[in-house]
Amino acid sequence: METDWSVIVEFIPQLLEGAKTTIYITMVGLIGGLVLGTLAGLMRAYGGRILNAVAFTYVEIIRGTPIVVQVMFLYFALPVLADLRIDPMSAAILAIVVNAGAYIAEIVRGAFLSISKGLTEAGLAIGLPHWKVLVYIVGPLAFRRLIPPLGNQFIVSLKDTSLFIVIGVGELTRTGQEIMASNFRAVEIWTAVAIIYLIMTGTLSLILRTIEKRMRIL
Repeated sequence: METDWSVIVEFIPQLLEGAKTTIYITMVGLIGGLVLGTLAGLMRAYGGRILNAVAFTYVEIIRGTPIVVQVMFLYFALPVLADLRIDPMSAAILAIVVNAGAYIAEIVRGAFLSISKGLTEAGLAIGLPHWKVLVYIVGPLAFRRLIPPLGNQFIVSLKDTSLFIVIGVGELTRTGQEIMASNFRAVEIWTAVAIIYLIMTGTLSLILRTIEKRMRIL
């Protein structure tokens, strides 16, 4: 079968709808992942023995299992264990939250612990409570160091959404598969899918590089 690149034009609207779903899952999942990851990272860095152990266990379990297993557990196993059924979209978003949160936790922990202890000691010495030292002194410096590794995690999470095809979420990869199954134009459709992914990840990389340049590490 000869390639016919003109067929891509016909299916662009469907592919863009799939891309919108991919972006939605990524954005909502990463917002939750940032909250969960920041909390777990601070628990790892400053939480004491018990909180550190809880966060460490969470991070190791999630980092030690593939995200496709995690989303299938949430979608198929959770209803059996807890009598709680969630729809495919919610399972996909929750999988991104839980998965990204574990990696972000280690990024946050490393960034905060990389800041000189002298700054923390100085803040405490002038009478600031520990939480104010973290928020106003250590936090801003740590945030600058968070940007490059966070950018990498954002891109990884965006691409991980393609794995949610296993539970029928209508993201970009699933949309491409459905189109290809109807016309068997594998080369054209998967090329278009790949280009759309490249546009999304490239745009995200550009935004993050711009932020990084404006917040150079001191």
